[in-house]
Amino acid sequence: MMTVHSPEKVLSPVLSAFWDEPRSWTLQTYRRHDGYEGLKKALAMPPDDVIALVKEAGLRGRGGAGFPTGMKWQFIPQGDGKPHYLVVNADESEPGTCKDIPLLFANPHSLIEGMVIACHAIRSQHAFIYLRGEVVPVLRRLHHAVAEAYDAGYLGRDIQGSGFDLELTVHAGAGAYICGEETALLDSLEGRRGQPRLRPPFPAVEGLYACPTVVNNVESIASVPSILTKGKEWFRSMGSEKSPGFTLYSLSGHVANPGQYEAPLGVTLRQLLDISGGIRPGHQLKFWTPGGSSTPMFTEEHLDVPLDYEGVGAAGSMLGTKALQCFDETTCVVRAVTRWTEFYAHESCGKCTPCREGTYWLVQLLRDIEAGKGKPSDLDKLNDIADTINGKSFCALGDGAASPIFSSLKYFREEYEKHIELAACPFDPSRSTVWADKSSLEVNA
Repeated sequence: MMTVHSPEKVLSPVLSAFWDEPRSWTLQTYRRHDGYEGLKKALAMPPDDVIALVKEAGLRGRGGAGFPTGMKWQFIPQGDGKPHYLVVNADESEPGTCKDIPLLFANPHSLIEGMVIACHAIRSQHAFIYLRGEVVPVLRRLHHAVAEAYDAGYLGRDIQGSGFDLELTVHAGAGAYICGEETALLDSLEGRRGQPRLRPPFPAVEGLYACPTVVNNVESIASVPSILTKGKEWFRSMGSEKSPGFTLYSLSGHVANPGQYEAPLGVTLRQLLDISGGIRPGHQLKFWTPGGSSTPMFTEEHLDVPLDYEGVGAAGSMLGTKALQCFDETTCVVRAVTRWTEFYAHESCGKCTPCREGTYWLVQLLRDIEAGKGKPSDLDKLNDIADTINGKSFCALGDGAASPIFSSLKYFREEYEKHIELAACPFDPSRSTVWADKSSLEVNA
């Protein structure tokens, strides 16, 4: 665990190093910061050596699961006579997650360079960016960056005289959270309704158009050029042994200065709050999510948990997309969990029964409890339904819906009970009494 608290040593701006420069998104600005130097090195290397370098650097997927990126590339069968595809998942829509969209808006060429390197490594000649369709300004900026890359010879035929050809297609999705799941994304990209596929076969064997496909997160691919430029030892000098490197932490909620904080993996929320101004003045932290709303919540006692894959996992949650949503003591946990669950119920694709039916009934129970219409037996019923969904759905949406239920009942069961006891939300400002002392569960006038 990191112990240094000075901002200059905690933060490690790489992807975000020049976000605040004028016209940071242009090719001219990117080149001033060693842009496309990593590509030159990669094109001079055999594809298998590029994969080996990324594996040895220890880069893990930044989309949530933390699967080793180089290993995912290595799964692509070679000599099979089929086209290979790279698909970048930019359908960022997890509640609280907001790192890929700012990255694409401020520094799109880091992704494009990383994609060319990755396609060289997996021997792909066509790559796709699946972008969330609502973010039109990002879509326009991405199209502009791709056009710049084509004009400069970084995309298209015979890239930089290497003999390597690559076409890049930017595809705007239609705003479905389920399309953030890689196989649903592939179905959507093929023109079908976005629904998760049954696996096996996995995308590495039969992905886009039934051909070998790598699906990576934006940040994962955008991190590759710096590894080629500065080396695997430099990358491994940050973070922890099993979770090396730098990453973007999205700090939001009841904090003084929300935003993107790029730091080595293993930094703690306490450190990030120290350098960002902490919780909003006059308030204290009540609960927070380490990786968006689909990860089990943490409380103040977890402030010193190392924010890497192993540290967060050992503490009972998941690092996920590193969306650090912070909530102070004014927040009703039941209300927050209800809103999250309403989102999951709305975004369920309906393909599998546990998720389709389970999220619906979770919402009905939570709405009743929040409104003061719940019964004591509803708490066990909530837990049972969440257990019926967890691990039994086609994709991780069901698991994500169950996580806030389990963790909120674990840490704040008495708050649920207070809603039932008072037959109202104790945080409702229209009430004449306010629940002031959580520890004693007393209602003070």
